[in-house]
Amino acid sequence: MNMTERPSGVFPAVCPLDCPDACGLLLHKENGKIVKVTGNPAHPETKGAICNKVRNMAERVHHPQRLLYPMRRSGPKGSGEFVRISWPEAISEIADRFQALSAEHGPQSILPYSFYGNMGVLNAEGMDRRFFGRLGASKLEYTICNSAGNAGWRYTMGFGGGSSPQDTLNAKLFIVWGGNIVSTSMHQAVLMEQARKNGATVVVIDVHKNLTGRRADWFVPLHPGTDTALALGLMHVLFERGLTDVDFLREHTVGHAELREHVRAYTPERVSRITGVPAEDIVRLALMYGETSPSHIHIGNGLQHHDNGGMAVRTVSCLPALTGQWSRGGGAFKSNGAYASLNDDALQRPDLRPDPGVRKINMNALADALLTLEPKVRGLFVFGSNPAVVAPESGRVREGLRREDLFTVVHELFLTDTAKYADIVLPATSSFENTDLYTSYWHHYVQLQQPVIEPAGESKSNFDTFKLLAEAMGFEEEAFRESEEAVIAAALDNPDNPYLNGVTLERLEQERFVELDMAPKADYLKRLTTPSGKIELYSRQLQDLGLPALPTYLPLEEGFDGENRPERQGRYPLMFISPPNHNFLNSTFANVGKHQAMEKEPLLQIHPVDAERRGIEDGEVVEAYNDRGVYRLKAVVTDLMLPGTVVSQGLWWAGPDSPGAAGHSKRLANALTSSRIADMGGGATFFSTTVEIRRAEAAADSTSPTGATKEG
Repeated sequence: MNMTERPSGVFPAVCPLDCPDACGLLLHKENGKIVKVTGNPAHPETKGAICNKVRNMAERVHHPQRLLYPMRRSGPKGSGEFVRISWPEAISEIADRFQALSAEHGPQSILPYSFYGNMGVLNAEGMDRRFFGRLGASKLEYTICNSAGNAGWRYTMGFGGGSSPQDTLNAKLFIVWGGNIVSTSMHQAVLMEQARKNGATVVVIDVHKNLTGRRADWFVPLHPGTDTALALGLMHVLFERGLTDVDFLREHTVGHAELREHVRAYTPERVSRITGVPAEDIVRLALMYGETSPSHIHIGNGLQHHDNGGMAVRTVSCLPALTGQWSRGGGAFKSNGAYASLNDDALQRPDLRPDPGVRKINMNALADALLTLEPKVRGLFVFGSNPAVVAPESGRVREGLRREDLFTVVHELFLTDTAKYADIVLPATSSFENTDLYTSYWHHYVQLQQPVIEPAGESKSNFDTFKLLAEAMGFEEEAFRESEEAVIAAALDNPDNPYLNGVTLERLEQERFVELDMAPKADYLKRLTTPSGKIELYSRQLQDLGLPALPTYLPLEEGFDGENRPERQGRYPLMFISPPNHNFLNSTFANVGKHQAMEKEPLLQIHPVDAERRGIEDGEVVEAYNDRGVYRLKAVVTDLMLPGTVVSQGLWWAGPDSPGAAGHSKRLANALTSSRIADMGGGATFFSTTVEIRRAEAAADSTSPTGATKEG
């Protein structure tokens, strides 16, 4: 069915956002335009319920500031001054520059930078991987979101999947650990509420009493980066009180005897000093967990964005094994992406890369890659991401983007903060203008998106753009001439994944969403892919990497806990946390009027104790600052977190059209965050950040006392 040829009607679609829910949608179209977005009630998991973000997607898709044609820079980098050019001109210029850079400096001087602004696999990790692989460009490590936590889970469990959504309905204890699922996984929040109606107790453990924390039966606040210590304290009590499942530990785990001895050191009293959680609450929570079955732990993204983030997730993921929850209808969830693992070799074609040993660049280290790395990055191609806003050390990232010897291409829907630094800007299609394949890292359905509306202006998909570039570069391989349908069919053909059995392109074209074959999950504990084939409480893999083989609390490199007092932090005694807000998804939607109106402006939540010490009043404009930069925003005095922690939710564009605090060069939360790499998986350390807060009127006009300029 060619839905683009029908100007009006209601058409099936998929939410493209980087969210675990991957909702089924219905697009209501009149005269070729989407006028309303609703949920598809026929979708078995999302059942017609959608969030405000996608509900207002039509305003983003038909936004008056959509890019409609290619452009070449005509003013200074960052000025946003461009002139219109044609697609043949743009493709020819990019190909010529890439060929020249490859000839003079080698293809590794070119770096692709992307992430999952669109979760469709063809446009996020398909033709682009083929193109840059064949080119021989430097290889980007996709580590900005969940790599530390996924690595921690993998060292414990092996297989990258856990509890299924419907499993959680049976929980009598539902723990959300470090995640704001009301804002980031609304359908799991619905299941949590259903479990509560069935008798479950809901506990939320977090550094901030966010929307999910406010719905808890019991909210447990703790100091940032101390999650590992809390989990070890729970283990201490479980072993001491005889609340572990000895038979399960013997049959399905490795290292339980060593762990028992190891956690003796993590008494409730010591863990209380570290985490800020009262010792009696640690005991109470441990007893609740040890005496309640089934219990479910939902491991959020928050706790992994620390120096010790991989170990934090590894440690929490050990808890279900201690009480045998995996055999009692309980368990844990971090990500279920492995259930729908595709044939990545067929999708990405790594065989096209001439040098498999090409250098790898961690996307969290983009600032260093642009400013200090040798040999230099001289060509940058950005799509599906807005690194000038989302990457750590954003002041230095922008300094790198201003380099005159850096040839930058940005393929985007809008003239983002990043696009303003580009030499060539290419207009991108929205997901509703493409054919693409969607999987979920939460539920067990694979979905097909086919175009519903015509491309806006002259916009093209990532898939088509890289095919054009491959042709211009003279790449003759058949891989660059395949259709979307051929690539989808090849990606779904993965004999190594039994869960994909029966999921075909033909079925997707007829049914739109197809459930995975979950029968193999009955043997879940026999399918773990750790070296031992068991749950590894003791990991020789980690030992070989120079990390503790047993779950171990390691203090933050930048930060403090209750034993490492704030006074030892010198000039920056506050922990700065910047989680997502309710109406943006990272920087997506930050330029859309409805979403801006709902969020209003950037806010900094500060505890009354910390506010009083600094003479800060509620509603006052303040600046958070450290050696990396300055962030200006309005203070909200609240006790939603422990003293010593400040919280700012959401990433705001810094452009002059964005609302918020005066002085657009100080609107960047990530001007404060470090590009240090986490303990596992190359992950980001966004939340291991310390700052000081001052009243804005007391700040120097042009330069902070730290030497950080306004641009930072």
